[in-house]
Amino acid sequence: MASLVESGWQYLVTHFSDFQLACIGSFLLHESVFFLSGLPFIFLERQGFLTKFKIQAKNNTPAAQGKCITRLLLYHFCVNLPLMMASYPVFRAMGMRSSFPLPSWKEVSAQILFYFIIEDFVFYWGHRILHSKWLYKNVHSVHHEYATPFGLTSEYAHPAEILFLGFATIVGPALTGPHLITLWLWMVLRVLETVEAHCGYHFPWSLSNFLPLYGGADFHDYHHRLLYTKSGNYSSTFVYMDWCVFFRIFGTDKGYRRLKSLKETSELKQT
Repeated sequence: MASLVESGWQYLVTHFSDFQLACIGSFLLHESVFFLSGLPFIFLERQGFLTKFKIQAKNNTPAAQGKCITRLLLYHFCVNLPLMMASYPVFRAMGMRSSFPLPSWKEVSAQILFYFIIEDFVFYWGHRILHSKWLYKNVHSVHHEYATPFGLTSEYAHPAEILFLGFATIVGPALTGPHLITLWLWMVLRVLETVEAHCGYHFPWSLSNFLPLYGGADFHDYHHRLLYTKSGNYSSTFVYMDWCVFFRIFGTDKGYRRLKSLKETSELKQT
């Protein structure tokens, strides 16, 4: 497996420049993973497949889905791609490289764990601020146009929010100066996580059923169902920031946990 990865990477660094790989390569990888993982949920919703796993009974119209895709393409090419190109000198200055040797799996794993921790912290506080009255009305309400989310709505947002989300995702890598292959793996994991969190389905095989403190679709869907400033469930990947009640600062998942407890109690009474 290692030799296969090294052979593939050797081909890339031989035929493409660092700038092409870091900017164009990252953009193409992001678009591929994002749309290939998100489009199937539109198909499921339109065809009515696996409805017993759908969190909300309401469906989005084809027009609403089409609007989302059109806006996403506009934002990705006019905001995301220029942002990737503009940030390249910064990442190079902070130590990002694409050359051999490739990092060990221990190094990659440690860095990605660090990125998740940093991203969760930055995202939580930024997300809470976006739910303040003025910012919600003028910025974050764009993302909440879809009270019944589907996978692709994960990146449907105001351009200003896209910049914030980009910052929350890249602050960890900017601190460590990773190898490009680590950055790519982090980006793939982050895209898959946010698409799953917005997919609108809670499956028996969903990670939240097996991985402690992982939020997932059921957790984030609650956030979209309750609009405006008091929805709670602001976390990104893991829910410890919402769950923590130290100094009465956090505990912003109380409504969700109360509703979940009532639902479980009702189901027990029916059995």
